Amino acid sequence: MPSRELGAQGWSKPWSDDAGGACVEAKKLLDGRIALRQSTDPDGPALVFTPHEMTSFLAGVKAGAADFLL
Repeated sequence: MPSRELGAQGWSKPWSDDAGGACVEAKKLLDGRIALRQSTDPDGPALVFTPHEMTSFLAGVKAGAADFLL
């Protein structure tokens, strides 16, 4: 979904990198879904997750399921 369709307000940076400000921004939508976008491309696409999808994703990351990506 294009980020501009989600509005400019309400985005936050729950975490960021140490190499030049390429951060992930997050926004909780009114219907409970969570949108993520690249901070250096605020007009680019956003990934939108249901609360269940985000909970599963974060649990998997915490458990090390994505460690192979590093």
